[in-house]
Amino acid sequence: MDTAQGLQVYKFGGASVKDAAAILNLCRIVQDFGPKGPLVIVVSAMGKTTNALEEIYDLAYAGQAYTEKLRTLDQFHCGVADAMASEPDDKFGVPGLGYGAVTLGTLLEELLERLGGVMPGDYDQQYDQIVGYGELLSSLIMAKALGAQWLDCRSLICTDDNWREARVDWAATERNIGAALPPLLARGLVVTQGFLGGTADGRTTTLGREGSDYTAAILAYCLRAESVTIWKDVTGLLNADPKIFPDTVRYPEISYRETIEMAYYGASVIHPKTLKPLADRNIPLRVKSFLDPEAAGTLIHDCQHAALAPAFIRKTDQALLSFASKDFSFISEENMAVIFGALAQAKLKINVMQNSAISFSVCVDFSERRVHQLLDLLREQFTLHYNTGLTLFTIKNYDTASIARLTAGKRLLLEQRTRHTFQFVCQG
Repeated sequence: MDTAQGLQVYKFGGASVKDAAAILNLCRIVQDFGPKGPLVIVVSAMGKTTNALEEIYDLAYAGQAYTEKLRTLDQFHCGVADAMASEPDDKFGVPGLGYGAVTLGTLLEELLERLGGVMPGDYDQQYDQIVGYGELLSSLIMAKALGAQWLDCRSLICTDDNWREARVDWAATERNIGAALPPLLARGLVVTQGFLGGTADGRTTTLGREGSDYTAAILAYCLRAESVTIWKDVTGLLNADPKIFPDTVRYPEISYRETIEMAYYGASVIHPKTLKPLADRNIPLRVKSFLDPEAAGTLIHDCQHAALAPAFIRKTDQALLSFASKDFSFISEENMAVIFGALAQAKLKINVMQNSAISFSVCVDFSERRVHQLLDLLREQFTLHYNTGLTLFTIKNYDTASIARLTAGKRLLLEQRTRHTFQFVCQG
């Protein structure tokens, strides 16, 4: 497939499009620092919109009133668009802002209609039909701000119906993107949504929470892009979250492999699935600051480097689940196969696992609904105990000092050490 030379993909997350001032800042970044060649921009939902939509959806699913919260969400988006209009009849006229039949008003009306159809059953499928409106709304506003072409990615990124964690049909997706994007890019800048895909029969899917990074990688892979840049509120890929850990260190460059492992263990800068498609086609990934776009950032690519500073990763709201066979028999491979199957069915991801003679323990991201589903699946064969409100810490490339620093004063419920990684679960 032939694509325009020098094609780049930019991804802007929720913090970078949180309000009108933030969107105007991104417009300046694109104008002042953007490539001379073709550019695709992937946009997340604005600020905490996804959280708000999740709350609204949960109320609708439970049959409770959500109108006031939906009105707040509507007013927020329309207010941002209005705040960016310099004239009453400017291109940001609300609710008429849009492209053809798709406007801010029609998207909000669609959202209201879909919420009205929510009913008990198949929680995850209905979730995907609701929560993706955050990206649709933000990308429409961003496209207007840039004077760019707006593209609905749901018909291009083909997925299965594994709701909330949809798997990409790469062959179909590459065909679709290869046919649709080059003609648009020949005409100018394109803005589209992160996080979203679609099934063959036209239903919306999501690629996993914080999945907009992954969308950027999918587009870059299919278009054989020159590079991907993820714009964050930090100066690059750091060895720890600066909001939690003092004295963080920026990695000027780092390999795909190291970054994949950090993302797997929960580093929040990069979505775990992002790196593989980029590594497969040797497409470099840059992490830069939208607050300081002139700063060097971090270059992630195929490289060799000296030993890295230890990386500290924290995952909160964890649950420690312990399974024991009811007849006190050993936890066998057959037992674990049943447990793994049930965990997969309940869509609970294992962050750490450990077994003893008659028990098997896993640490997972806590979801009350999914843990109860797991209990229903396994209660006849196993006794299951669990603790919630826990924190999982991971030290990548640990040393003695880093372990002592992080474990001091904490009560460890589980710990595990490999050649390069130390993990522990603790209270709080």
